[in-house]
Amino acid sequence: MKQPRVTLEQWRTLQAVIDHGGYAQAAEKLHRSQSSLSYTVTKMQQQLGMALLRIEGRKAVLTPAGDLLLRRSRQLVNDAAELEAVAHNLDQGWEPEIRVVVDAAFPSACLMHALKAFIPLSRGTRVQLNEVVLSGADEALMESNTDLVICGNVPQGFLGDQLIEVEFIAVAHRDHPLHQLNRELTNEDLRREIQVVIRDSGIQLKRDVGWLGSSHRWTVTSIDKATDALAGGLGFGWIPYHHAKRFIESDELLPLPLREGQRRRVHLFMVFGQSERAGPATQKLAAILKENCQP
Repeated sequence: MKQPRVTLEQWRTLQAVIDHGGYAQAAEKLHRSQSSLSYTVTKMQQQLGMALLRIEGRKAVLTPAGDLLLRRSRQLVNDAAELEAVAHNLDQGWEPEIRVVVDAAFPSACLMHALKAFIPLSRGTRVQLNEVVLSGADEALMESNTDLVICGNVPQGFLGDQLIEVEFIAVAHRDHPLHQLNRELTNEDLRREIQVVIRDSGIQLKRDVGWLGSSHRWTVTSIDKATDALAGGLGFGWIPYHHAKRFIESDELLPLPLREGQRRRVHLFMVFGQSERAGPATQKLAAILKENCQP
């Protein structure tokens, strides 16, 4: 690749001349002599083989080519400054990337608010986000390939803090046969109908949660797909209330009048993948998540 002939310092000098209204003003701001700035810009034009400035009266004005290149150079200088900042942050132990695994039951609004709040504090740290179901979070911790996990179960050998409580509710479409019974429902009533269940995303540690007494089960891969299936009248099932809320408010889905077990509460925990080596960026994101989950 051809090496650039113009340095970042030269681009900064040109920007200063334009931003401060001339060589004299720029020289004062940069604490340099006016002649050195003039020489820098002249040399720069020679290297590029084109005029970037023209003098009108006592003021330096950009040529059309100079205007275009100056605008492009601002992003170049900003990128270089950000690169240097990232290098400094890495030297201070700030992680270049945080690997986050989140149980699908965790409210998306809480997660997005936390990530948005983290952006201005991230110092360039990237976030790699992976959504899992049930034991998928356990396996991510056991395989040591994650930095921060939000899960419904804290595996043996790990410590976690309770982050939030999620309520699951049994629902079905308003026209579902279970609602046509117009009475309190029993287990026998449920066994005759299709239950929509969400597949555990884990491979080795699969586990079942909730009522699975129906022999007629349709399995989907996510809570969103389960919600769509239920709203489409394909069966009954338990989904987080925050997923079901808008469908309940619009009467597309109705809570099942179960004799028992209509609602269940699940505690979600936050666990560091390697707590003793959690970097400052991971700890900062964890603190923001906790704050966003406060009632």
